[in-house]
Amino acid sequence: MIKHIPYWRLSSFYWFYFASLGAFIPYFSLYLSDAGYNAIEIGQLMAVIMGTKIVAPYLWGWIADHWGNRLFIIRLGAIMAAIGFSGIFFAISYWWLFLVLLVFSFFWNAILAQFEALTFNHLVKHEHQYSWVRIWGSIGFIASVTTMGLVFNSVSISNLPWVVWGLLIGIALSTFMIFEHQGERRKIVHQPLLHILKNKQVIALLLACLLVQASHGSYYTFYSIYTESHGYDKSWIGFLWAIGVLSEVIVFAMMPYLMKKFSMRSLLLASLLSGSFRWLLIGFYIDNALITTLAQIFHASTFGLYHAVAIAYIHRYFKGKNQGKGQALYSSISFGLGGMLGSLYSGYLWESAGASMTFTLSAVLSFIAFAISWKYTEK
Repeated sequence: MIKHIPYWRLSSFYWFYFASLGAFIPYFSLYLSDAGYNAIEIGQLMAVIMGTKIVAPYLWGWIADHWGNRLFIIRLGAIMAAIGFSGIFFAISYWWLFLVLLVFSFFWNAILAQFEALTFNHLVKHEHQYSWVRIWGSIGFIASVTTMGLVFNSVSISNLPWVVWGLLIGIALSTFMIFEHQGERRKIVHQPLLHILKNKQVIALLLACLLVQASHGSYYTFYSIYTESHGYDKSWIGFLWAIGVLSEVIVFAMMPYLMKKFSMRSLLLASLLSGSFRWLLIGFYIDNALITTLAQIFHASTFGLYHAVAIAYIHRYFKGKNQGKGQALYSSISFGLGGMLGSLYSGYLWESAGASMTFTLSAVLSFIAFAISWKYTEK
């Protein structure tokens, strides 16, 4: 535990936020499939959630950085996300779901980047300990995805919205356990944001992050449907998702050591190269349970290692009044634009070319991100 910061209060937010993610991302595509939607429609609806990440985090980051009351923004977003999602209980037609997901995700996607900035302000000179706070998000994801896999083997997946809604309420309540902390913002000399964005290393980092999340599109949108179609039941699907995030937890716990032992550039390159390997394993060996499980262990590097290093780079480049905007820009470009493009291409390619070719394209995107980072990323 880290002294001088509200460790458990910060961790509780991450637990609820990623528990909601663990209930939503692995199972919502199955919920949509159960409701009668086809692959293209599922890809489009999931793209709505990713698409709001393009605008919402940066817009809210700009407001928080200029207004100064970051915690109020976080609380408002959490409450409005729960209210917005409640619309799903009234109808599940395509355009109504489109509207519900648009409103819900606009607020849901806005709060994490601001909470990341708030967490770093609390950490002050102990930024390398970030992973020990963030690890509770991964634990929440594991608890949620595993439990839901067991539950939905005997209970209809049509009950999923109630679970997600309850976890959204938990997020909102957890934000009232935290207090604002400005860190050392006033002591930092600020560069103009446009000056930072002209740095070719920053551009390369953001482009690589976009490609990484685009490569994850087929995984986040269709992995559960893919495994179920090859004979895995929902408890197995939950287990596979949990294995991936458990591997991520181990990496987060090791990050302070890894950051001291290896350069950030080396860690980033390792994560991107392993992504290509992982997507090929999933795409071509899904019927082999051992290889499929091994591929999930690679989530330790393709997300855990990647995210910890990427967010450290963002914290290095974006200082002071640009801090919230930097975190938001990272979220908008990678999880937002990259995630939206990933959901869309996977939806259309899944229908026309099949799963193996879709995951092959994911592998290619991850390798392009590796090549860009090899040339431009600093240590």
